[in-house]
Amino acid sequence: MSATAKSAFPHRFMRRALGGGVGLAVALGLASAAWSSEGEEKAKTDIRDPMVKAWHDLTYDQRPPMPKPGVDYGVDPATGEFRHPKATPLHEERAPFAGQLDHWEQKSYARNMEVVAFYPHVPSPFHTWQNIADFDDKRYLYVYDRLNLKVFDITDPARAKLLLTKGQSWTGAGGGKPVNPFAGGEMIGAASIQWNKALGKYVMVQSNEVQRFGIYKEKMYEPDGVEKLRKWRYHKGFNVYVMHGPLPDQWEKVATRTTDYKHPDAKPGEQQGSGSLDVPAWYGGKYMFLSAAPDDSFALTEYPNYLHSPGYQSWDMSDPKNPKFLQQFSVPGQIAGVKEEEDAYLKNPRAGNRTSWMGSRMPIFIPKPVEKGGTIGFAAMGGLGFYVLDISNPAEIKVISHLDMVPKFAGTEADNIDVSQYERTGFVFMNGYPMNDDCFEPYKDIFAIDVRDPKNPRIATTFPRPTPPEGASFKDFCERRGSFGPKRPGYFTQPGTSRQGLIPYAFYNAGVQLFDVSDPAKPKIAAYYVPRFPTDKETPEYVKGNLGYGIYVEYDRNIIWLFTNHGFYALKSPLLGEPKMGLPAKPWPPRD
Repeated sequence: MSATAKSAFPHRFMRRALGGGVGLAVALGLASAAWSSEGEEKAKTDIRDPMVKAWHDLTYDQRPPMPKPGVDYGVDPATGEFRHPKATPLHEERAPFAGQLDHWEQKSYARNMEVVAFYPHVPSPFHTWQNIADFDDKRYLYVYDRLNLKVFDITDPARAKLLLTKGQSWTGAGGGKPVNPFAGGEMIGAASIQWNKALGKYVMVQSNEVQRFGIYKEKMYEPDGVEKLRKWRYHKGFNVYVMHGPLPDQWEKVATRTTDYKHPDAKPGEQQGSGSLDVPAWYGGKYMFLSAAPDDSFALTEYPNYLHSPGYQSWDMSDPKNPKFLQQFSVPGQIAGVKEEEDAYLKNPRAGNRTSWMGSRMPIFIPKPVEKGGTIGFAAMGGLGFYVLDISNPAEIKVISHLDMVPKFAGTEADNIDVSQYERTGFVFMNGYPMNDDCFEPYKDIFAIDVRDPKNPRIATTFPRPTPPEGASFKDFCERRGSFGPKRPGYFTQPGTSRQGLIPYAFYNAGVQLFDVSDPAKPKIAAYYVPRFPTDKETPEYVKGNLGYGIYVEYDRNIIWLFTNHGFYALKSPLLGEPKMGLPAKPWPPRD
């Protein structure tokens, strides 16, 4: 695996693989190793960055101790049920336990779901984003992650055609030599593609952010890694492209903006903050919302290899060629060096745990765009909890209410909010996702939150935990190996309109789970597809546990695309309806 490829992906996949020759006793010993004492931490500490020091000096090290397999987590011999640990640090290694499968299972399972087609094309086995756009009577699928991109013609989802590769194509041997690499200083960031009436073209807004993982492990001990991110040689912000056609050489860059709004003319290497995280919340109209830390003072986060606690920015996109900054929004407990902010941070039970992600990972979740009369947005702020926001004036975002969450770390605690059922029911659904393999962290629930009264949100229930089908060789998905828990139900850029009463979630080693939420206070599992694990020829050992990491749904054609570490699947379900081939009557993204 090349240094470039390895450094671009999540911390939890930088682990050393436990090969088949490693015995269970040795593996269990690895999992039970204790973290350094406070004295040892002080001996290792080497902090030269003033903002890291300001964060570090607020608390003493309260990192959770390493749980012991069979004692603090694992299969309970009395009940036969799996018990998650109460808390764990972010952990690079595997953490196997007695009763877990000793192999990567090659069986697949399905209920009310069938495979239409499977495509063994892997731009990245770690994570990818997706977009779909229609050009000239054809539908195109973009699968990408920063330096890697594949473009497919999916007009017939049963016979997709690979049209272009940029970057790497992964197999069991790794990423291999890049093909058609991006030019120096360029990459493809998480994007929103929308139609612009004035230009009569699709416009793509791409996020550019600092690398989240792979530069260093602990910001307290590795000042050179911290300095590298402070002086990140890539752009921190977003780029705007006019798409004259479906392929990258047909895209014209028309604007570049940094999220370091105090220094709008700063060049890469001089820009502060995080850049723009994940898919910009832009529906093609006047207003756009980003997840971003504008400068280095947004530093109050426990995550060991990330420097920022991102808030939100709003931008005026009336002219996509000339985006204009409107507001930087934050919540209490994000900014270092300000007593009121630091006091708010210290009230959080996660302060000092050297583990939790604090702040946003995605932009504001919006049931209805402001241009169409929307006034409310929802914020998933990691360990800072759930917020209801007034976005009626995007230049003056305000807090309506806040809901604290019970700490459940490691893992990301508040990452995604599904708003697809909000206008019908007044409910939204929020989840975090696992970062450690082998269920070596508290389980990440999907919370059904009742916000019919936006001033008083409450957790009504949690979604049911997926269980193995009858006849499986394991009683709990934790026993299947790999990661287990919810990721995301796709993105707001998915074609068509979300189906009322149904929500699918990528669930890592439990594949894709389709939930019936016709009654949002009583969700239930209605369908699923659980794929096999990859073989040695398909995927490197160190990333085999990252199975079903993402989905993207064509609601206008009744197709669920499931993305895994060994390829991607086109799936159908009678609950969505029979798949439609060819193009729908209305192109995507919508042009009206």
